[in-house]
Amino acid sequence: MPRRRFRHSPRFESSDDQSFHEYLANQPLQSTTRTELLRLIRGGEDTHLELKVKLSNSERIAQEIVALANTDGGTVIFGVNDQLRIEGVSNPEWVQEELSRICREEIVPSIVPVIDTMAFDSGKRIVALDVIGKKRPYRTRDGRFYLRFGSEKREASRDELSSWLDEIRPLGFENIPLQNVVEKDFDDALLWSFASGFATEAPNMNLYQTSDFLRKDLMLAVGSTDEFFPTVAALLLFGKNERVAELLPRSNVTVARFSGDNGTAQLIEAVEVKGNLLTQYESILEFLKRYIDLGKDKPRRKLSLVGDSVAKPRGNYHYYSISEAVINALIHRDIALRDIRTRINIYDSAIEFVNPRRTIGFSPPAYRAIRYGITQRLNPQIASIFTRREYGITAPHGGLPMILRQSTRHADRRPEIYIANDEFKLKIYAA
Repeated sequence: MPRRRFRHSPRFESSDDQSFHEYLANQPLQSTTRTELLRLIRGGEDTHLELKVKLSNSERIAQEIVALANTDGGTVIFGVNDQLRIEGVSNPEWVQEELSRICREEIVPSIVPVIDTMAFDSGKRIVALDVIGKKRPYRTRDGRFYLRFGSEKREASRDELSSWLDEIRPLGFENIPLQNVVEKDFDDALLWSFASGFATEAPNMNLYQTSDFLRKDLMLAVGSTDEFFPTVAALLLFGKNERVAELLPRSNVTVARFSGDNGTAQLIEAVEVKGNLLTQYESILEFLKRYIDLGKDKPRRKLSLVGDSVAKPRGNYHYYSISEAVINALIHRDIALRDIRTRINIYDSAIEFVNPRRTIGFSPPAYRAIRYGITQRLNPQIASIFTRREYGITAPHGGLPMILRQSTRHADRRPEIYIANDEFKLKIYAA
C-alpha cells in the first residue's frame, strides 16, 4: 500500500482580513498521533518524507521544502537521525518559528506551514512540518526550482523545468527566471528607449539601474536588492541579439521561400532569424519584402497579353495583415515546446505561418473564439510590452479578426487556419 502523502488536509484559505501571522497564531494544535508519526519514521525517507536531526541550515531546508511542494507535497520531521532513531530537538519552539519564517520569506510563492510538535515519555520532542503545494511551481528566493526523486532532491534542469511546466502550468514559461543572465546581456538602448516613451509618467530614469527597472517597474525579474534573475520574457524583449540566440535558441524563427505552392516545392532560400523580438520582427519583414509586395489597397487586375512572360508575378498582400501575422507569430508562440520552432514559408501564391501551440487544452470553442478576438494569450507580459508603440512597433494591432477580414478583402480568398500536432498554422493567400 502506498504511503499517504499528507497527514492533514489544508485548512487555510487566504483572506484580506486575516494575515499570515494571525493565521499561525490562531491555528489549533493538530491531533497527530504518536502511532502515525512512528509509522512514518519507520518507513524511512521517500518521495514524500524527509528526516532531519536538527534545523541548522535554513537555505538547505528551504530547498527541501520547495522540492516537496513541487512534488505533490509531503512531510519533514526534525529530531530523527539517519538510523531512524528519535533523538529529539532541544528547542522545538525556535524550530517552529524558523520554519514559519522560511516558508514565508525564503520560498516564492510563500507556503502556509502546518507544524506539529510531539513529546515522548522520554522527554524527547520532535517537530513535523507538513508541506502542501497548492500554487506550483515553487522556487527558492534565489530563483532555483527543485524536485524530489525518491529520498533525494535535485535542482530541475532547463529541459526538465520546461517539460514539467508543460504539464502543471503551461502558460508560465515566460516567467521562468534565468540564473545565468546578467545586466550586460541587455540592450540598454532598446530598454531605455522604451522607458523614455513614458517619461511624463515615470520617475527620473537616470536614477535606475537595468536590474532595478526590470524588477521593480516591469516585473520582468525576481530576487532581492543584491540578486538579479531576469525572466525569459525580459531576455526576449530587451536582450542583446547575440545573447538571446545563445541562451534561448528555441526562439529562433525560420523564414523560407519556396518555388511552388506547398512545402514539397523547391527551396529557393531560407534564413534563421535570431535576436530579440524587435530585431526578429524587422528582419522577418525585410526578408518578406524581398519576395512579395505589400500594399494597403487592393491591387488592380492587369490584362495578360500573348507573349507575356510565363514567370509568376510577385505575390501582393495586405501590409497590415502580414505585419500583424508576424507579430502574432512572435508573441503568441508556445516557447515551452522546445522541439517545434516558428516557421514562415513563402510560396508562389500564399504565405504560411506555423507556430508551436499545444493542441491539448486548445479546445474547439477556443479555436473558434480566436476568430472573434477572444484570445488565450500564452505570453501576456511579452504581448503587453511588444504591442506598445513605445517598444518600436508602429503597425496597428487588430489581431486575427483583422487579418481574416483585410486579407479576404485584399485577395478575395479567406485565409485558412489549421491546428494539429501541437502546431497552429495560418495561411494567407496573395491577391
